[in-house]
Amino acid sequence: MTANLEITLLCIGDVVGRPGRFVVSIGVPRLVKERKIDCVIANVENAAAGSGLTSNLYEKFLRYGVSVMTMGDHVFRKAEILPILEQSDRIVRPANLPEEAVGKQFTLFETDAGPRVAVIQLIGRLFMNTVSNCAFHAADAVLERIPRDVKIIVVDMHAEATSEKIAMGWYLDGRASVVFGTHTHVPTADEQLLQKGTAYITDLGMSGPYDSVLGRRKDRVLKALTTGMPAPFDVATGDPRMCGILVKVDSETGRASHIERIRVEAELEEGAHGGPTDTAD
Repeated sequence: MTANLEITLLCIGDVVGRPGRFVVSIGVPRLVKERKIDCVIANVENAAAGSGLTSNLYEKFLRYGVSVMTMGDHVFRKAEILPILEQSDRIVRPANLPEEAVGKQFTLFETDAGPRVAVIQLIGRLFMNTVSNCAFHAADAVLERIPRDVKIIVVDMHAEATSEKIAMGWYLDGRASVVFGTHTHVPTADEQLLQKGTAYITDLGMSGPYDSVLGRRKDRVLKALTTGMPAPFDVATGDPRMCGILVKVDSETGRASHIERIRVEAELEEGAHGGPTDTAD
């Protein structure tokens, strides 16, 4: 039987393009060493040029120290990721997509300290252009499938509406160790420990270029908004930051005892790529 331990989790918000990958390649190894992190969970659905994930980038995130990857509404944007979604235990897709969708509804990651961490992702239905089932009912069903000895449960609620994310936090309070929101790319300041021991934040924020409009070039977005004409929303490059939360969880009870927002800043030189060997999306 595993001894009662305090497990430290790092949860990283939507990684956007090369700037996001670059700052993750710097920030994750540094924080793992400095804060003695046991498990790193990152949302990577925007990693490949701002939309989707490739097999090459999946391998890079593993090398950067990411333990488990979550996706979102762009999960199937790159066809080459389908075999990895089907076979890998290091990545999950939204659990409330139709049963026929490729990918795992949850996964278990065994930390070096011993305790396992269950990771689940759900996708919202309000203002989301995705075919999905009820996230709340899906959460109930997936939780029933997690082995009883796994007490640390992390849920990524990938949703547009803050109300839907907050509702999920309260719905899973005491049943999940951590519930965090992704998708909207703006870090919220409402990190808290809920009444029954769940660490919660409405949105982790983006890991990517903050001199932008949600990671995209300002001039392109403004042109589209002011003229009504289409413009390519290329990924921006300036002011890359990695945003997320650090959470401490009791391995026996699954209750969180600490949550704090994390931000890592980096300078990305013109023409630089996301990481020392990152040369392509």
